[in-house]
Amino acid sequence: MTPEKRAALERARARLDTLDLYPRPVRIASMRVVIAPLLFRLPWFRSFDGYATHLAIFLRRPVAGDEQDDLVTHELCHVWQMQHRPLAMPLRGYQRNPYEAEARRAAEATHPAVRREPRSA
Repeated sequence: MTPEKRAALERARARLDTLDLYPRPVRIASMRVVIAPLLFRLPWFRSFDGYATHLAIFLRRPVAGDEQDDLVTHELCHVWQMQHRPLAMPLRGYQRNPYEAEARRAAEATHPAVRREPRSA
């Protein structure tokens, strides 16, 4: 994995580490970020800019800038969800999915421009 992709993953993990959504922090040791624009031409993926599996985050565009940091954070939140609910999270549909809403909130709440209270111990 390139240093830029690893740095994006580390920034996303640092953002999620400020949240108390799950008992254990997200684990990224075996995670990969893959830029795969052709994947997002497939019918199921056309409406997405990112997609997470248990071991990889697939992105439509290269990691660069705040927008992609938000997307990597959002997708890494899905990885975190799958680490704690490996079957329940992926088997939910996309529409009205509480995991999707949680990932959106996580990216928004941890955006550097958002003022946050320190995490409680």
